Amino acid sequence: MHYKIPLIFIVLLCGAIAFTGCTTSPSSVSSTQGPGTGSGTTTGSASSGGVLTTVTTSTIPSYNMVKVDVGEKDYLGKIPVIFQGGLGQIHVKRIDVKLTRADGTIQTATLGSNKGDEVDLDGTRGEGALRGPIDRIEVWVTMDNSMTYKTNDDLREYRTR
Repeated sequence: MHYKIPLIFIVLLCGAIAFTGCTTSPSSVSSTQGPGTGSGTTTGSASSGGVLTTVTTSTIPSYNMVKVDVGEKDYLGKIPVIFQGGLGQIHVKRIDVKLTRADGTIQTATLGSNKGDEVDLDGTRGEGALRGPIDRIEVWVTMDNSMTYKTNDDLREYRTR
């Protein structure tokens, strides 16, 4: 009989912890600024030889959800980026793509807002049978309410045979 009171207390405590953990509001979605250069441009690097890393992406509200696929780097070093559409496709104003190569050079492109639109970026290639360097691809989607979301931040390695 005496074990029921601590058991009830523990269950209530666990329930309160779970409830507060599930109901905390996520941090507000920041309006991340995309790359400022125009479509299909390449610029020099500020630093070369650095290690490329990724950061977390923005959370898009479910009513504006869209999907952009970043494909595998092929044997020529090309990286396809394809817009797959989604519930928020009608609200997409602009899609900016930025490729940071292993040597630090940057290529930017603008992806169309129709489902299936694709842009191929020129990544770095490997040397013969050696693995090539890793490239970083970032994608920003700007909606008609002027909010910009970072939807992709991926690393792509040169495929070997």
